[in-house]
Amino acid sequence: MTSRNKCLILGLTVFLWVGVHAQSYIDTCRLLRKFNLTGYVEAENHSMIIGGLFPIHTRTIPINNSDTELEFESAMCEGFNFRGFRWMKTMIHTIKEINERKDILPNHTLGYQIFDTCFSVSKAMETAMTLLTGQEEKKPNYRNSTGKYLVGIIGSGGSSLSVTAARIFGLYYMPQVGYTSSSAILSDKFQFPSFYRSIPSDKIQIEAMVTLIIHFGWVWVGAIASEDDYGKYGVKSFREKMETANLCVAFSETIPKVYSNERMQKAVKAIKSSSAKVIVLYTSDIDLSPFVLEVIHHNITHRTWIASEAWITSALIAKPEYFPYFGGTIGFAIPRSVIPGLKEFLYDVHPSKDPNDVLTIEFWQTAFNCTWPNNSVPYNVDHRVNMTGKEDRLYDMSDQLCTGEEKLEDLKNTYLDTSQLRITNNVRQAVYLMAHALDHLSNCDLLEEQRNNTACSHIPDFEPKELLPYFKKLKITTHDGAEIELNGNGDVDSGYYDILNWHMGDAGEITFVKVGEYIFNSTKYELVLPKNSSLFWNTESSRLPDSVCTKLCAPGTRKGIRPGQPLCCFACIPCADGYVSEKPGQRECDPCGEDDWSNAEKSKCVPKLVEFLAYEEALGFTLVILSIFGALVVLAVTAVYVVHRHTPLVKANDRELSFLIQMSLGITVLSSMLFIGKPCNWSCMARQITLALGFCLCLSSILGKTISLFFAYRISISKTRLISMHPIFRKLIVLICVLAEICVCAVYLVLEPPKMFKNIEIQNVKIIFECSEGSIEFLCSIFGFDVLLALLCFLTTFVARQLPDNYYEGKCITFGILVFFIVWISFVPAYLSTKGKFKVAVEIFAILASSYGLLGCVFLPKCFIILLRPKRNTDETVGGRVPTVDRSIQLTSASVSSELNSTTVSTVLDE
Repeated sequence: MTSRNKCLILGLTVFLWVGVHAQSYIDTCRLLRKFNLTGYVEAENHSMIIGGLFPIHTRTIPINNSDTELEFESAMCEGFNFRGFRWMKTMIHTIKEINERKDILPNHTLGYQIFDTCFSVSKAMETAMTLLTGQEEKKPNYRNSTGKYLVGIIGSGGSSLSVTAARIFGLYYMPQVGYTSSSAILSDKFQFPSFYRSIPSDKIQIEAMVTLIIHFGWVWVGAIASEDDYGKYGVKSFREKMETANLCVAFSETIPKVYSNERMQKAVKAIKSSSAKVIVLYTSDIDLSPFVLEVIHHNITHRTWIASEAWITSALIAKPEYFPYFGGTIGFAIPRSVIPGLKEFLYDVHPSKDPNDVLTIEFWQTAFNCTWPNNSVPYNVDHRVNMTGKEDRLYDMSDQLCTGEEKLEDLKNTYLDTSQLRITNNVRQAVYLMAHALDHLSNCDLLEEQRNNTACSHIPDFEPKELLPYFKKLKITTHDGAEIELNGNGDVDSGYYDILNWHMGDAGEITFVKVGEYIFNSTKYELVLPKNSSLFWNTESSRLPDSVCTKLCAPGTRKGIRPGQPLCCFACIPCADGYVSEKPGQRECDPCGEDDWSNAEKSKCVPKLVEFLAYEEALGFTLVILSIFGALVVLAVTAVYVVHRHTPLVKANDRELSFLIQMSLGITVLSSMLFIGKPCNWSCMARQITLALGFCLCLSSILGKTISLFFAYRISISKTRLISMHPIFRKLIVLICVLAEICVCAVYLVLEPPKMFKNIEIQNVKIIFECSEGSIEFLCSIFGFDVLLALLCFLTTFVARQLPDNYYEGKCITFGILVFFIVWISFVPAYLSTKGKFKVAVEIFAILASSYGLLGCVFLPKCFIILLRPKRNTDETVGGRVPTVDRSIQLTSASVSSELNSTTVSTVLDE
């Protein structure tokens, strides 16, 4: 037998064995255990069934896993939830209302099968499987345990429960409409192809929260989230949005689903140690409840809590005894509504109507704190671990028996509170969305773009996935006139949130005061918060709290980065000189303009101080006095010379040149006043040109005198008869020098004249008004010519300094020129080492010093003789004979006489 035949025989044997045993397994297949589920069913005489999932209890009872026999045991539930019970009743009331209407599904009626999810993921999965497969032995039908046609699901409470159920329902494309599941992850049609909802996505709520935070100026905010899909995805989106807005999350902690003292203490420690005074609580009311007790236990006050829509109006949290800790809470709530007939329907509940209605019995026992006779429903059971780490096991029945005469009107609990029908109204809207989709299916009312791709279906012969196209772009109008429209992701993309603030009412209960709205649609988000809103802040000052890591940098400083710290934790660095920050919290300092400078606080740009040598200040006034005094001295000397113009001493050595020297010295002394005051273009040009021409006239006139002395000295040493220099030649020297200086000055003024400019480089805080000298080459040429004249004067007088005379004019001129050189040589380093107005003062001082030096050395000795020693002002004294010691020649600095062959030749004395 070949190997191939062996393989064929073996394969047939295995196939026959599997077939025989498979049939045996089918015949003996049965459910080992059933899920412990509670709820309501009404399926008889109805065309279709809508499933409902609601958290009528808040938790499951932990199972002892050490017992192997209970390995597959379904957990029981505890902690009756009045709010969830009201939601469930609202679904029943809405279905009854739809069945009575003739405009929606006129030929069909709706039934329901509702299960309790116990606010746990495990129960949500159990209820989802039960709705799809039922619990009948040997009869898996993927329809409904009632035998009726299941067309959709309403629920299943919180986002984490809906995520769990939607993953199962999505496998069969079973339509599911959530009423309080707002997690953004549920918008993903790839993961949840059959999920829709009547509540806006958390994407919008996160946007609203961050907008509110920005509005109040908070930048350092803490975040606490429940440990489920609702909290995790919500805080993740919140952090991302805060980062986008350049805001910071101070800390992010989670509240465990199963109580953990260690993790609770970690969250509490984060709140107490953080400087964040504003904290976002992104959790459901049921998950938040144990955390609230921890906050109270640790006496955490003066915090502002931002609430999500899941707990902002929850009576489980909004208790008067919690107000000192949670008063002033601000948050977002879906719009409130009044549902016609609901209040009466809620009151129509009593255990006597159905002895098997365990949920109603438990409701009655919990509401009235009594025990219903002859029933096994537990009372006040709590298996949670408390804050001390011990487990509470309260199995005791109440000693007081229920009579059935208890009045619901006397109750004040969440179930009967119809003043805040928000999520309750969402339950109603979710049922209506399902009903309208079914109605459109019965009429084959598809969108235009869907007609070519989708065949018309008929009730009841249709698959659940055939209902999904009718949810796209579904639009309905509610009983109160509001419009609800689903987008392509099954989300409500238009509407508004109410902004609520917790106040303490007059009756001692917490009231939810509406202080604004957050309006949204597909293209616009808008926060409407009137300025006169009556906001209550639970702070020490009862004012808007600050929530910052670092206080806002004051004007004059800027934000500096702290390495390794969040963006909101920064250092306040003072602005540099010339930079300012006028507004608090600026990231960068702004530079001041060219003519401005920062004030001492660096908070404002102020005009720079203007500096120039002004007449009004002491230095300028002193220099003006010296200039005027010098001009008066020159005028006095001139007056003396004019009065005594015919005397020998005045006439000696060219009287006209003496007058020119006096006039030029008057010009130079007065020209110093052009350097004082605010410079302008004309004064900048006039000051240097006037000074240069004044010194040129003065030095050229002195040069005419010194040349005469030079020739006299040559006569004295050569003992020869020389012809005296004619006075016209001295005037020609002056004229030529002055004309040459004028030509150079004219070219200077035409080509590159001096101009006024604002010097801002020397001192940042000042604007120094100065004169820009234009061409330095021309300026050096002008004053270089004056220096050349001074040098020639010095050389000629230095050579003739030894002339014997009763009055040594040559020596006086020599000393005058020496003073001139000393002043201006000292001026150069002093001028270069000073700045601003003192630089101008140094130049004025040099002008006055050199002018006073020339005036004093050249004219004061003669004035002394003219006024005080008139006897020496004679021809004999001025032009006397040669003494007996040396009768070969007699000279004076004022006259040169040669007595050769009894003939005297005057070489110097000219009239």
